[in-house]
Amino acid sequence: MSGRDPFPMQSEEAKRLAASVHDDDDDAAAAGSSDWNRMGTTTAASGPSSGRGVDDGSGAADALTGGSKKKSKRKVGGADIYEQAELDEQDEGGGGGRTYDEEEEFFEEPLRGRGGSALSELPRPVRIVARASTRVAKKVHARMYGDSLPPAEALRTICLASTLFFLIGGYWTLRSLKDPVLTALCGVSAIPKAKMLSVFIVLGVVSIYNRLLDVPNLQKHRLFYMFGSFYFALFASISVMLTHSTIGLPNQVPNYSRVLGWVSYCGIESFGSVMVALFWSFANSNFNLETAKASYGLLVATAQLGSILGPTLVSKNAARWGVPACYFMGASCMLLLQGTMYMYVCLYGTEETKQKEAAGEGGAPLKKKAKAGVLEGLRLFAKHNYIKGIFAISCLFMVEITIVDYTMKVLARDHFAGLEPCERGMSCWDPVTDSPMGMSQDATAEFTSFMGLFGQSTNLLSFVLSLFGTSAVIRKLGLRTTLLLFPTLCLAVIIMVRLHPTLYTVFFAMMILKANSYALNNPTKELLYQPTSSAVKYKAKSWIDIFGARGSKAMGSVVTNAFSDSAHNLIMNGSLVGMAVASFLIWNARYMGRKFDEYMESGHVVGGEDEEEDDDGQGGDGDGTDGKAKIGVEMAAAQNEGSDTSCGIYDDDELGREEEGQSDRDGDDEDADEEDDGGEASAANTSGIARLEQV
Repeated sequence: MSGRDPFPMQSEEAKRLAASVHDDDDDAAAAGSSDWNRMGTTTAASGPSSGRGVDDGSGAADALTGGSKKKSKRKVGGADIYEQAELDEQDEGGGGGRTYDEEEEFFEEPLRGRGGSALSELPRPVRIVARASTRVAKKVHARMYGDSLPPAEALRTICLASTLFFLIGGYWTLRSLKDPVLTALCGVSAIPKAKMLSVFIVLGVVSIYNRLLDVPNLQKHRLFYMFGSFYFALFASISVMLTHSTIGLPNQVPNYSRVLGWVSYCGIESFGSVMVALFWSFANSNFNLETAKASYGLLVATAQLGSILGPTLVSKNAARWGVPACYFMGASCMLLLQGTMYMYVCLYGTEETKQKEAAGEGGAPLKKKAKAGVLEGLRLFAKHNYIKGIFAISCLFMVEITIVDYTMKVLARDHFAGLEPCERGMSCWDPVTDSPMGMSQDATAEFTSFMGLFGQSTNLLSFVLSLFGTSAVIRKLGLRTTLLLFPTLCLAVIIMVRLHPTLYTVFFAMMILKANSYALNNPTKELLYQPTSSAVKYKAKSWIDIFGARGSKAMGSVVTNAFSDSAHNLIMNGSLVGMAVASFLIWNARYMGRKFDEYMESGHVVGGEDEEEDDDGQGGDGDGTDGKAKIGVEMAAAQNEGSDTSCGIYDDDELGREEEGQSDRDGDDEDADEEDDGGEASAANTSGIARLEQV
C-alpha cells in the first residue's frame, strides 16, 4: 500500500489524527511504544488523556519482563495510518520482530525479580541444550506411555515404584544369602526340609495377613508399616546373631539343631511371598485402568532394577564386608520401603483416605463390611470363574518354565562335564565303581558362570522390555490381544526346544520366557484385577500369588522327576506337557479378555457386595444371557410402572385440550366421535356380558 490513500479523510478530526501519527516518534519516548494503536486520542474538548493509561501499562509490562521487550527502530515518517498498519503487520509476521525460538525462550523464562530458576542463570547455549533435551524427553515419554501417563502422573508412579524398588532389592539381597546361611548353620541337606517347612510358615503368615484385612478402620497402607517393622526387627536381629561365636557363623559346625538357620530361611520366604502380594494389591486398588496400562511397565522395570542391584551388592561385597553386614543391608530396606510408602500417602493419598475425606465432607458414609474370615479368598476363588482364570494366567505358566529350566540345567551339566571331564584321582571319581560320580571342579566353575550369565541376561532383557515395551504394547494392542501374546510365545518356544534341543537353544528359550513373564505376563495379570472388589484384590490374590505359584512349581517338578532318567526323554515328554499347558492358556486368555472387556463396559464388580450369583451371569456358567435378559425385563417393567421416570406409561388426566394443542372445534368433533365410539363399545360390552351369562 505504497500509493496515496484514494479516500483521504478531510475532517478536522482526521487531520489531528494524522498529526498524532506523524508525531509518534516523539510520543514514543514518553509512552514507550511506537505502534499506531498506542497513538494519542485527545480531542479538541478538554479531558483526561488515555495515552497515560497506555504508557503506565507498557511500563509495567517492561518492568515485569526486566526490560527485555525490544522497541521498534523504524521511523513513521510521512506514511498514513493504513501504510503504517501494513508495516506493523510485517513486523509482527517476522520482518523485524522476535523469531519463534526467541518467543519460546521468552515465554519459558520466569519473571524477573520473582526468584527465577537455576536454568535462567545458565549461559544461553546451555539453556538451549537443556530445553532441547526436555522436548526430546517429552516426545519419547509420549511415544512410550501416550497421554495416559502425563508427567505429574509419572512422578506419582515413580514415587510408588520406589517402594517396590526397596522391597524387591531387599528381598533379592536376602535371597542371595538364604541358602549360604542355612548351609553354613544346618548343612546343605537341610535345604529341601526348609522348603517344606516354609510352606507351613507362609500359610500362618497369610492367615495373619487375611485376619488383619478384616480389622475395621485399618487402612491397607498401614500394613506396609506393620509388616515392614516386623521384618526389619526380625532380619536386623538375625544379622546381629550371625556374628555370635556360638549360634552364628563363627561356629562352623553345621547342625540341624541350630534354629537361627531355619528362622532365617523361613523368614525370607514369607517376606517375599506376602509383601510382594500386598504391594500389587495396593497398586491395583489405587490405579485406574488407563493409568495402570501406562504405569505398570515402569513399576516392573523398577522391580527388575532392584533384583539386579540386590544380588550384585552381595556378590561384590560379601567377602569384604562379611555376610552379617550384607544381611543388615537387606534388613535396612524394610525401613526404606516404609519411608517411601509414607511419602506416597502424604503426597497423593490412597483410595481409602479419599473416600474417608469425602464422607467427612458430607458424602455418603462408608459401609462397614462384616468380617468374612481368613478363608474368604478361597471362597471367592471357588465361586467365580473369573478369579480361576486369573489364577491360570498367574501360575500355570510356571509348569512350563519349571520343565524348560530343568531341561536347560540337565543339558548344561552334560555339556560342561564333557568339556571338563572328571578323571581318576579327582574328588569326583568313585574308586569303588571306578567311574565319575559328579562334576569336576572346573566343570562346576563353568556351570556356575553359565548360570550367572543366564541370570544377568534375563534380568537385563526383562528390565529393557519393561521400561520401553510393556506400556507401549498394552496401549497399542489393548489388554485383550496382549493377554494372548505370552501363552502364544510359550507355545512357540516349547516347539522350538522340541525341534532343536541344544543347550544354547534352550538357553535362549528360557531367557525369552523368564524375561517376558516379568515384563509382559505380570503387568497384564495385575490389570485383570481392575473389575474386582477389594476382597478379591487383597484376599483372593494372596492365596493365588503365594500358594498357586508354589503349587504350579510342584506340578512342574513332578513332570521333570518322572522323565529325569535322560535328557532325551525329558525333552520329548516334557515338551508335550508344556504344549498342552500353553494351548490351555491360549484358550483361557481369550476367555479372560472377553470377560474383562464385558465387565469394564458394564461396570460389573467381581466379588462385590451386591452380587448374589457368580460372575458369569445370573445363575449359570454360560454367557449369562438368560439372567441379563431377565434383569432387563424386570427393570423395564419397573420403569413402566413408575410415573416419575422417562419410561413411565401412565394416564395424564390433568392435561386439557388447550395444552394438548386442540381447539374447541376439534374438541367438540372428538367428543362426538368419542360418544359414537363409546356407544358402540358399550353395546359390544353389553352383548359380551349377555353371552357370558348364557354360558
